[in-house]
Order: sequence, then structure tokens, then C-alpha cells
Amino acid sequence: MLLVRRAVRTAVRSNPCRSFSGSQPHLDQRKGLVLGVFEKEGSVHLTEAAAGFDQSLSGKLSELLEISGPALKKGKSRIFYGIHKDFPCVAVVGLGKNDAGVCGAENWDIGKENIRQAVSAGCRLLQDLEVNHVEVDSCGDAQSAAEGAVLGLFQYDQLKSKKKTKVTTRLHGSGDSPGWEKGVAYADGQNLARFLMEAPANHITPTAFARTIEEKLAAHAERVTVNKRSQAWIEEQQMGAFLSVSKGSEEPPVFLELHYKGSPDSQQPPLLLVGKGITFDSGGISLKPSASMDAMRADMGGAATVCASIVTAATLKLPLNIIGLAPLCENMPSGKATKPGDVVTAKNGKTIQVDNTDAEGRLVLADALCYGHTFNPRAIVNVATLTGAMNVALGSAATGVFTNSDWLWQQLHKASVVTGDRVWRMPLFEHYTKQVTDSQLADLNNIGKSGRGGGACTAAAFLREFVTSPHWAHLDIAGVMSNSDEVPYLRNGMSGRPTRTLVEFAANLAHSG
Repeated sequence: MLLVRRAVRTAVRSNPCRSFSGSQPHLDQRKGLVLGVFEKEGSVHLTEAAAGFDQSLSGKLSELLEISGPALKKGKSRIFYGIHKDFPCVAVVGLGKNDAGVCGAENWDIGKENIRQAVSAGCRLLQDLEVNHVEVDSCGDAQSAAEGAVLGLFQYDQLKSKKKTKVTTRLHGSGDSPGWEKGVAYADGQNLARFLMEAPANHITPTAFARTIEEKLAAHAERVTVNKRSQAWIEEQQMGAFLSVSKGSEEPPVFLELHYKGSPDSQQPPLLLVGKGITFDSGGISLKPSASMDAMRADMGGAATVCASIVTAATLKLPLNIIGLAPLCENMPSGKATKPGDVVTAKNGKTIQVDNTDAEGRLVLADALCYGHTFNPRAIVNVATLTGAMNVALGSAATGVFTNSDWLWQQLHKASVVTGDRVWRMPLFEHYTKQVTDSQLADLNNIGKSGRGGGACTAAAFLREFVTSPHWAHLDIAGVMSNSDEVPYLRNGMSGRPTRTLVEFAANLAHSG
């Protein structure tokens, strides 16, 4: 340890300009480096980039790692100062074993997850030291390294006077640049969803949400068409279920419709993505408890992840056609709001007895699903923070998937193993359908007769009443809406999950023809 301190003191004396003082004018030029090491029988095994860096220092990095403590374990990090003239701060992170791969029990690629976690930890460590230019070791998987860096550094602090140091990242060396850029795009997409979900509801109204997505897609105007449908259009479409939710709010509803034309074959049937877009959910007349109601600013997480996925698909120029639909509104109590027991008529003519106005997401999705079928999609995936029951069932470990298609389930599951943002299949038994079709006053009841039991399943069964496509999946993301410390490379707050899984799913679909 004494040798380390002497080395650092010597480096600092020979490089006096590398002060941590925020008053120094050169601070905006501070650079850092994140390097990885694998575990190897009680010692460490340097990655290719770390070994090259070590060689340029005549073995100094290996020497410091050996004398500064025990071998770095997975997720642990160590920082060295002044050992290289170009990088005043070097963070070395533990990647675990270098032969880690897909784990059937965990349903993800352990090696990729280790890289995301380690790189994010190293980048945050440097960010805390106010280093604002960081080069990152690919650690053998440039895409996962980029995802860890970009996701790990995201912080919603737009409305705070004191902000985190803004950090730019780049790949260290001449490694897999395409993989790095792909990882940046995936992570930027998820961060867009996080931004939309985290922002206060008075900042992200239905109108503001639609405008934000339109601005993000402006650079891709040659491939993307954005239609912001007004309340008058919604009324013309006879979307009575959607309108029954929006009527209690002073904010006008918006039906956001995105068309991404990435396939060279303009006649290719599109992938249809539908996202629940309740920009604030008070519960309506069936008012929610006040505790944690502020989190309901993220009840448009389905719309956020769907729209962010399309932005990412456009960025990557994926060769397939995608249509995105986001019914956007607030669910508020007022003299005009829907009352428990009211009956409304959906776009397909089915009547719905609304016994609980806090079960509103399925109402707006019902009309969107009916409308989406008019495009004859090859597959339909709807995404929604739909039920608290899903959080009870799976917690934050995975998104619940209800689907009528084994093929679609396999595609979604395959994508989730790669991204580490897992999915888990849930039942769509006829047992649940009977509970929502047994209604005293209408064709359907929006909560079913079983009360709270199997609430996520009855909600899915309700949606199925508005689906005729043979390839449809409903993703209930209520359990993964926010992050505490479950996903180490995401800070606390709204998660933006499962944006990367949706993008990976679309990319696989594009390249499989």
C-alpha cells in the first residue's frame, strides 16, 4: 500500500495540473479510463485492452493491482491516479469469470450482464470525481460495455440547480466500433423512455409527450411519419373506451400514430407496437391512495418504451416496417369523469361496464388495438404498466408476457436473454376470460368478478377480447416500471424497461425476413 501511495504522490508532483478543484479552468478537459479484469483462480486476468494499456506502462498496472489489495471480484472496482499522462484517473473493474455465458436458470447472458454492471460502476466512479471524458474498454463485448456506460450515467436532473457532471464516453482503442455504436443507440433509447417516465406530469402532458417524440424523430423524416390525432379524430373513430378515460381531465387527449418505413418492400406487413399512454393516473373517481401517487406520472411507460423503441429503430435504420400507437391522456376525477357502473362502447362495438375507473389502461388499449388491426400487422405487441397484480406476481425481475402465439413468445424471450431485460410467460386461460365476460350490464366488465385474485391475468383476458391477430402479445410492465437497486446499472428512478428488449426483438425480426 505504501508503494501505491508513493507512486501516486510522485505522479501528482510530476503532473501538478491534475487537480480535483472545480475552480481549475482545465477541469473540462479531464479524462478517465475504465478497464476490465476477469477473475482467474485467485488472481486477475486482464482484458485485451487492459493488457495493452499495462504493456504501455511496462507492467505498472499489473503491479498496482497486485499490491493494492485482493484480486478484484465481480462488480468491485479500484481507481488509480496519475499512472498515465493521458488519463489522470483509471478505474479498473471486476468482470467475473471470462467464460460466463447464457444461464438457463437466470434466463440471461451472465457475461453480458457482468460487463454492463462493471462498466457502469467504473463510469459512475469517474463521474463522482468530476471526470467528464471517459474512454471505455470493450471488455470483449463492445455493445454491452456501451450499454453499461450510457445507462449507468443517466440521471434525470433537468429541474435541479445542482447537476451531476456530464460525461461523454467513447470506446477505448480500435475495437468493435459498430458494436459500441449499436450499444449507445440501445441505451439512448432506454434513456429516452426513462426521461419521459421520470419527468413530472405537468411537464409531460399528452401534448408535450407527442411533441417530444415528434422532435426526436425529426432527423428521420424520410423514413418516419408522425400523426398527432386530435380529440375530434378520436371521436370520429368512435373510440368510446379511450374517451371515457380522458373526459375527466382538462388536458386534451392525443392519439399518437407513428409509421416507420424501414423495409425496402413498402408492402411488407408492419410490426405493430401499442403503448398505454396515461401521462398521469389519479385513478379517476376510483381515486388512488395519495401515498406514492406521484409515481403515476410514469403510467405512460408503455407509450414511452414503444415510442423510444421506434426512435431507436429509426436511428439504427432497421430494415422493417413498424407502426406505433400511443393513446395519450390523463385519468382524473371531475364532474365530467366516468363514474363506477357507467357503460361505454369500444371501437369494435363491444360494451364495457366500468366498475373501477382505476382500471383505465385496458380501456385506452382496447380502442388502440381495434384500430391497429386495420393495418394488417404481422404481429402485435402492446406494452402497459397495467396492473399492480403483476408487480405482486413477478416483482421487478421480469416483464410479464401474455400471448396467443408460441412463435411470438420465443422471439421475445430470445431477445430478452441478450439484453438482460427479462420476460416471463403468464397464462391466458379461458378461466380468466369467463371472469371479464360475466357482466351485469354490458358485454364486458373492466375488472372481472374475481376481485383482486389473478388481476394481471384478467386484465390480459380483457385485452384479448379486442384482438383477432394470431400473433399478439401483451407485456405488463408494472413490476419493472421503476428501479431501486435491482438493476445495478440503472440508478434509482423510472427504468425505461423493456425498451432494449423491444428493439432487439424488432432487430431480430428485421434480419430474419
